[in-house]
Amino acid sequence: MVSKRKISDYISIVADTAQTSHYELSFDGLSGGLSRFLTSKGVDKDFILRNAGLLCSDAVLPGSQLQTQEVDNNFTGVTERFASRRLFVDTNLQFYVDKEYKMLKFMEHWIDYISNGSEITGINKDQEGYFYRMRYPRERTDGYKCDRIKLVKFDRDYQNQIEYTFFGMFPRNLDSTPVRYGDSQTLKISVNFSYERYICGKVTSLSRSIGSNENFLRSLLP
Repeated sequence: MVSKRKISDYISIVADTAQTSHYELSFDGLSGGLSRFLTSKGVDKDFILRNAGLLCSDAVLPGSQLQTQEVDNNFTGVTERFASRRLFVDTNLQFYVDKEYKMLKFMEHWIDYISNGSEITGINKDQEGYFYRMRYPRERTDGYKCDRIKLVKFDRDYQNQIEYTFFGMFPRNLDSTPVRYGDSQTLKISVNFSYERYICGKVTSLSRSIGSNENFLRSLLP
């Protein structure tokens, strides 16, 4: 049965919803080889840790889905579906480009690092017959995948937040960026990222020690 509720009940609930404009992105966990390569291209570690996330103008909270398998033989005339695999959907991030173009260089040369394995043997891009060879994703010191990229969603009062940590993340696609004469606008780039998985909730040594990791609330246990 539907119970009667006052309009004020709905207003108090709707007025207390989360807003889209408060979030923070941070990059961490780049391999030593990737960090050194980016530094040689003018993208220093301090910029990556302190500034790159702040330049993120548009972010997307991650999504995932379950791949299912169909079974037809358990019950006559009934098709059942069972979860067989968890799939993680690529995420798209947009960034403002700073005047030194470090943000653009960060993404350009991260993708360059992934695909320039042939240069290890001394073959340069300006040579005839240059070819692309992908690096290994998770070499001990030189892999191109990045662990522990964090996206934290919070609100103006900072009272509540939800945190996502991405593992095995790397840029898969850097969209073409138009430039034109006329009224000047802030230059932005759009990057599509692939990743292996994400964890919803804090996953730090402190959160584990106090029992609050992955949004766990010990106080709600019976």
